[in-house]
Amino acid sequence: MSTRTRATRWAFRVTAVTVTVALLATTRAPADADIPLPKGSADHFAGSQIARYEGVDATPRSPRAMTADAVEGIDVSSHQGEVDWTAHWNDGKRFAYVKASEGTGYLNPGFGAQYRGAAAVGMLRGAYHFALPDRSDGATQAAYFVDNGGGWSSDGRTLPGVLDIEYNPYGDVCYGMAGEAMVAWIRGFSDAYTARTGRPPVIYTSTHWWAQCTGNLGDFSATNPLWVARYSESVGELPHPWPVHTIWQHTSTPLDQNTFNGTYERLLALSGGDVRARR
Repeated sequence: MSTRTRATRWAFRVTAVTVTVALLATTRAPADADIPLPKGSADHFAGSQIARYEGVDATPRSPRAMTADAVEGIDVSSHQGEVDWTAHWNDGKRFAYVKASEGTGYLNPGFGAQYRGAAAVGMLRGAYHFALPDRSDGATQAAYFVDNGGGWSSDGRTLPGVLDIEYNPYGDVCYGMAGEAMVAWIRGFSDAYTARTGRPPVIYTSTHWWAQCTGNLGDFSATNPLWVARYSESVGELPHPWPVHTIWQHTSTPLDQNTFNGTYERLLALSGGDVRARR
């Protein structure tokens, strides 16, 4: 074989590989990991991955769209640092959720100060856990959450804890799990949390993630209040098969803001253990 022939074949092979790589790059899911992770990759706040993968509508909900039959609140994590709770109270916020834990290897260093700060101005408050289902089982993560601030008290001021289940910030969006396995993981977390606290946890998720990663196979609507994330003018379609939502996270600007779907009296009932208040 001549030197020219070998060089020609080598060039063809290199070109073919280059074209193949280029085609793969253009046909992969548009929400792949070329989108930067949020700052502080060991601490992911509620909705950080939903905003990353689903985006934010150009016409987010305006505070002027609020009705009398709703209560406004916020959720915070270490990303907010020291929170001006008085300012948020004066802005009409009446409840708050504070991130407590993630997986079994992260605790919010500002949790105590944020949790106490919300209570000090009169807000109802609760804690949430960012799930990493591929790291350990649901019961293990529920125990970690409860042991580190995620419990519930019948003091009339504590909202039930939250399981934040959304896109994987570290890899496969469904954590490498099929729908049946994901539903079993969520069930394990919920059952363990309920056994420890006497309350089923609220489930925080998005409609798209839930459909993709559970396959709409599980039904938690009779036991677990729904906190749905959708950054838009309306709450839209809910995860299957919940008929109603309890809380709607409608924007992350300038921080996560939420609306409780009911009156303040119903929010008080939810904190006090009345499951009928979840809708």
